[in-house]
Amino acid sequence: MYQLLKPLVFLLDPEKAHHLTITLLRLLRRTPILGSLVINNWQYTDPSLHRSYMGIDFPNPVGLAAGFDKDGKYFEDMTALGFGFIEIGTVTPLPQAGNPKQRLFRLIKDQGIINRMGFNNEGVEAMVKRLKNRKNTKIIIGGNIGKNKVTPNNIADQDYIKCFDQLHPLVDYFVVNVSSPNTPNLRDLQEKEPLTKLLRGLQERNDTYTKRKPILLKIAPDLTNEQLDDILDIVKDTDIQGVISTNTTIDRSGLKTSDKEIEQIGNGGLSGAPLKDRSTAVIKYLADRIDKHKIIIGVGGITSGQDAIEKLEAGASLVQVYSGLVYAGPTLVKEINQAIAAHTKQAQPA
Repeated sequence: MYQLLKPLVFLLDPEKAHHLTITLLRLLRRTPILGSLVINNWQYTDPSLHRSYMGIDFPNPVGLAAGFDKDGKYFEDMTALGFGFIEIGTVTPLPQAGNPKQRLFRLIKDQGIINRMGFNNEGVEAMVKRLKNRKNTKIIIGGNIGKNKVTPNNIADQDYIKCFDQLHPLVDYFVVNVSSPNTPNLRDLQEKEPLTKLLRGLQERNDTYTKRKPILLKIAPDLTNEQLDDILDIVKDTDIQGVISTNTTIDRSGLKTSDKEIEQIGNGGLSGAPLKDRSTAVIKYLADRIDKHKIIIGVGGITSGQDAIEKLEAGASLVQVYSGLVYAGPTLVKEINQAIAAHTKQAQPA
């Protein structure tokens, strides 16, 4: 059905299409009989899919990446697609409009997306209210936190701590986002000294709570091996639980989309299929060197079950999707879980 509708959806501005598809999903969930039949067809469960990491039991290893549900409005709707966990955000302490529109672009020939959203969100207080009023408390939720555009880097840690404190009772794990290319100078926080300071500060706050929450770091795919080595040192020194690999890329090499079209689009982070190989390479580099009790969540260019398996074989413990949904449709999560279950059983000794 989605493949039939996709040409019509792609006639719309990508941001409008995003809101339309969420609205349709919400309506479907509320439609008796038909909604249940369709949604049940999207679900796939198998005991072999269960994973336990960071003290959290995941029903399956496929999550929704941050950026889809920036404000915590849609996580209950998105569970209908069969996700094992949902990451919301990136959220900042204060509401901000993000960058001017148009700021989201499809690269159809490449099955990619370029965005320069700029951390548009309604602020952490609005997210907190929604999480407090949630109906389904069984959904595993990660809180992806960032800084406001107007906050200087030298006091950025204050923004992250504000979000951390507000969300701490309400989410299952945290993700520190210092890798978006769409907030000026944000990626400078990936340098060793400021990043160590930021993560240590968050861990100190974590220690003040009766129950500590896992903290992960989301990194860019554009880091050099030397910078990745620094990331490994920081993960060890600050004792965070692991890394999400990777965010969007500023690289434009090897695209089928013409240089003229890319130039017209302008700046932004590229996600989707063009990111697949680089994100997998970063996962492998980290997995070969990271402490074995740390985890890596693999994200970037997953458009099929085989893509997800490649990330797991490279060393990821869990995977996330977002852009792949735009091109593959709502059955993607089921396809991935079926492929992982089959692969897991095939790998088990007879």
